Order: sequence, then C-alpha cells, then structure tokens
Amino acid sequence: MNTPKGLCWDAAILLWVLLLTVTATVQADEREPDFWYTKAKQSLHSALNLKLNTNKAKNLILFLGDGMGVTTVTAARILKGQLEGQSGEEGSLTMDTFPNLALSKTYNVDYQVPDSAGTATAYLCGVKGNYGTIGLNAKAKRYQCSTSIGNDVTSILKRAKDAGKSVGIVTTTRVQHASPAGAYAHISDRDWYGDADMPADAISSGCKDIAYQLVHNGDINVILGGGRKYMFPAGTPDPEYPSESSQAATRKDNRTLVNEWLSSRKKAVYVWKKADFDAVDESTTDYLMGLFEPGDMKYELNRDKTMDPSIVEMTEKAIKILHKNPKGFFLFVEGGRIDHGHHDTKAKMALTEAVLFDQAIKRASELTSEKDTLTVVTADHSHVFTFGGYTVRGNPVFGLASSVASDKKNFTSILYGNGPGYANISEGRPNVNANTGENKDYMQQTAVPLDSETHGGEDVAIFSKGPMAHLLHGVQEQSYIPHVMAFAACIDPYTDCNFGNGASSQQFPTKCSWSALITFVIILLTEKIMS
Repeated sequence: MNTPKGLCWDAAILLWVLLLTVTATVQADEREPDFWYTKAKQSLHSALNLKLNTNKAKNLILFLGDGMGVTTVTAARILKGQLEGQSGEEGSLTMDTFPNLALSKTYNVDYQVPDSAGTATAYLCGVKGNYGTIGLNAKAKRYQCSTSIGNDVTSILKRAKDAGKSVGIVTTTRVQHASPAGAYAHISDRDWYGDADMPADAISSGCKDIAYQLVHNGDINVILGGGRKYMFPAGTPDPEYPSESSQAATRKDNRTLVNEWLSSRKKAVYVWKKADFDAVDESTTDYLMGLFEPGDMKYELNRDKTMDPSIVEMTEKAIKILHKNPKGFFLFVEGGRIDHGHHDTKAKMALTEAVLFDQAIKRASELTSEKDTLTVVTADHSHVFTFGGYTVRGNPVFGLASSVASDKKNFTSILYGNGPGYANISEGRPNVNANTGENKDYMQQTAVPLDSETHGGEDVAIFSKGPMAHLLHGVQEQSYIPHVMAFAACIDPYTDCNFGNGASSQQFPTKCSWSALITFVIILLTEKIMS
C-alpha cells in the first residue's frame, strides 16, 4: 500500500485501529476470513509501531512463576477467560501482552532436568550452579558445607542494593524457599531453612542456615511471604496456631531473628496477619517484614482472606514502599505455589495460582511506568503437565477430553506424566466425569506412580517490557536474565554501560499533515471495501 508523504503515524494508526474495531463489531464471526484478517492487521500495526526503549531502567521487577511452563501459561490463559465468562482460548494474560518474548534453557550444571535452587542461582545471580545449591558456583557440591567457602556468586538484588536502590522479595512460599533464597543466600543445601534442618558438621564448619542469612546477608527492605517458624526459638508457639505443636518455631540457637532484623533498622515493621499488614503506612515505612504462615503460604483456594494477604496485595504493598527511593528499586515476586500444585498433581490449585500471579503482574504494571521500569516474567522450570485430548472450543479447562480411552473410560484433558495421581487398582484406571476435575483437591491421573510429580526439562518463556527489554530475545541461557537487568539499570558489573536515552532510533514525522492523514484513511477504507 502506498502511503502519503507527511503522514502522522501515531494518529493514523489510532484511527486505523478504531476503524478495525468498528468493522470487527459488525463482522465478529470467526467463521468469516475477515475476522482473522482484522485481527492480523491489528497485530501487524501494533508490531510496526513498536519502538525500542533504550532508556536507563530506574526500577527492575522480576516475576518468577515457579514451575510455570508454556503449557501452564496456556491453560491459565484459558482458565482466566472462562472465569470471566468467555470460552477462554481467545483471551490474554497480562504477561501475554508484553512485547518481547524469548526462551530460557533451564538445565543445571550437573542436571539435565533442574530444580528450583540451581535455577534461582542462574536467573538471579547470572551463573549456573549445581542441583540443590543456592547462590554458589558449580564448584560447590550439595550437602557439602566446606565446598561453599569461596564460591559465592552475587545476586541482582545485592547489586541493586549496592547501587543505592531499595530491594524486596515477595513469595507465596516460605521466604527461605529456594527461589527467593537465590536473592540473598549462599548455601550448599536448599533444605537448610533453619539451623534445626542442618547437620551438626555443617554448623560446626561455620555454615549458616537460610533464615539467618535472610536477616544478616545484606539489607532487604521488603520481605513478604511465609516462614515464621524458622525465625524464633524452638518451641515458641505460633501466634496463629498456638495449640498446634507442629506449627511451633524450630530454631535451636535460641535466636529471635525477627527482633534482630527490627533492631538494626529504622522505620521497620514486622507483621504476621492481614489486619496489621493492611494498617502499614507505606509513606512512613522503609522496611517491612510480613510472615503470614509458619511455612509456605496457603494455596489461593485455601487462603483465609481475613488472615493472609494475596500475592496481588503483597506486590502492591511492596511497590508502594520501594518506589519512594529516588534511585529506584529491585523487586522479586514469586508465584511459588504454582509449582506445589503441579507436584501434587492438583491442576486446579496450580492454575488458580498462575491466574493470581498474572493479576499481580497486572497490578505492578498499573503502579509503574514502562518508560523507566524493566519488568521480566519467566519461570525456573516446567512440569510434566499435559493439556490435550482433542477438546472442543470452550471446553472447561478441568473438563473431559472429547472421547473415551481404549479402556472405555473417560479421561480429563489435563494429565501428568508422573506423580501421586497414579491409581494402581485391580479394576484398572478409575473412571471420571465432567465434574471430577473441578474439585480443587482432585489429583489428575498420571502414567507413572511417584510420591511427587517431577519437573520438566523443556525451555520456558521469558516475557519482558520496559528499558532494554528487547535484549531478551531468541533462545538464551537462563543465566542471561540478570545480566540484561543489570545492564539496563547500569549497575555492577555494567556500570560503564553506554546507551543513549530515547525510545527509538527510528524517526517519525513530528508534525501531522491532516491532508496526508485523510488520504491515508481513504486508502484504508478503499482497501477494506475492495476486500
């Protein structure tokens, strides 16, 4: 198509989108080719209008959907749409709208299929490590405390703090879990949450548990998640479950880490329930620790909304505290229980967690500007989670496949390759009905019996927007992610970065020629009528 000279592209594209919207309203029938042509032209014009954002990033946000493989993203998208009364497939998650997309290779140095500890080292520290180790290079061996000495690697959170930024972590697991621990801990076993979890030889060798490192390894402004029991002397009753001995604190060294954290900081607040969390004044609070469960936070479908905040609420609170720093902030947000739902082969738990995780991404986007905030959404690994069965359009995502199996029984469209959903009974595989998968505690059927379903080894997606987000492209090592984030913010090891401000090197006319604009719209209308 020929375009007239002097055309004001921004106005022209806006008018064209409006035109397409009007015509789409009339012709919104997926059986007609025009429906798909219209959608394609909208996407094409959006792509043509993309501009490279080469600003310096003031703020950095890394969203980590633990276990959120591409199949999980697809199924969560459909669930979101169906919860909104649509068929689901045609909808979009917030992360889907990010303009840049890449793939991440997730293997650990010593394992083909990774765990969340080695991957956390990669996407937070920029170096791949071994399975089960956190914040250490591959010279360190799991369970061997002595091998961690001298093998620390530095996280993007630490680099941001050293550059004067405020920093925070938000998770739906315990804050000492593998993924958030990658931001601050250096330890040769991911399961050493507290000193009671460590072998005597590791303690005598001078290694410190993850909870201790949370308080003493750096200076984190916002810490929100679960994990109370690792922070208080053994036997201390939990404030929410005082009569349950299994929920009591576990520290053997008699330290009260929460008090140690509070005493060394000004304008610091500790909370353990939602009412106190809601009462926190962001304008007068520089440090906030909120630990809302003894261990991991509850699944969203089990959450007591009067006691525990959601991941959306925690993300919002963190940003409102961190954004006060004129030098900006780094925030790590983990949807950690996506992973746990998959390990339990409870798809409804996992996918609901993924939908809430996406809502947190949406809220963060509303509270920040793409001009100065680099936002990255990714996963640490996938799961052996499948979604198929030739289901018809709009089929409930937890529903049945379209036909019966060879054993003349129904099966759900969601299945797992292995895990606790395996049923070894004399009469064979249990039959299911259309409502079976709607039970939040239903364990989808699996091919191989295991106590816990395993991770998958395929690449995972990286969605990004904001300054220098275009550098996250193609197929990359997982350890590439924090390097892009550090470069975008000009922090160590890229303090000498040299890129000019400005959204794009491509130039467009700054003065709008109305005659050119009218001519352009006439051309588009003519093409539309002729087609």
